[in-house]
Amino acid sequence: MATTVARIPYLGCEAFYYDMERRGIEVRNMAPAIIASALLNGEVDSGPVPITDCVLLNEGFQPLSGFCVTAVNNSGAIVLHSKVPIKELGGSNIAIPQESSPDQTLLRILLTLKYEVGPVNFVDSQNAEDSHDGLLLAGNQALRRRRGVRGFPHRYDLAEEWREWTGLPFVFFRWMVRTGMERPEAAILEDALYVGQEDWLDNLYRMSGPRDDLLMLPKDVLEHVQSLRFYMGVPEQKAIDLFNRHLESLEPNGKQ
Repeated sequence: MATTVARIPYLGCEAFYYDMERRGIEVRNMAPAIIASALLNGEVDSGPVPITDCVLLNEGFQPLSGFCVTAVNNSGAIVLHSKVPIKELGGSNIAIPQESSPDQTLLRILLTLKYEVGPVNFVDSQNAEDSHDGLLLAGNQALRRRRGVRGFPHRYDLAEEWREWTGLPFVFFRWMVRTGMERPEAAILEDALYVGQEDWLDNLYRMSGPRDDLLMLPKDVLEHVQSLRFYMGVPEQKAIDLFNRHLESLEPNGKQ
């Protein structure tokens, strides 16, 4: 039976899947917010899990080597556009994407603990944008509108806000895998991730045409990818631990 993995269709995750079809690994597109439940339900064997959801996978799952997606500087992967300065957002309505998971939580932590802003209301971004005080964009949506959103003059890269506040990178996703996966299958998946990273990044440097789907020139794509890191290190683990402590201070009962 083929190994099945969850695929987040973001530019920052593309390298992971570059070598999987050749290996016979089945890939399923999924929004970040449902990957943890897909793992728990047995729909997939592995995938990049939002850092906010990794706590749901304490039993029966483990990190897959050190694979992750981390912003080490201004990546543009999670961006808040607002009509007023961030310190004035207390009581405002913030539109969020349906696939949001770590994005909303990170914004709550920054507003509450860094800027000491009162609670905000998170609403469905499907409604008219101009009816909201802020607009939170993530992944490819954020990249397509990286130059700004009309009517929202204030722009905040939340991963950069986190880095400036804590001195640490922000970890978006960490690859998790079923502990019961057969060792040969796990080894093939791990090798596919390593090789995919190397080959995809190598091809990226030879990219000649624009990414029309993202409204990005080759230099824009390269700049975004260079702002990311794909392997866990000491700073990433410290960042995860700090993020979880902040989250616990906001939600002592574990509710999000």
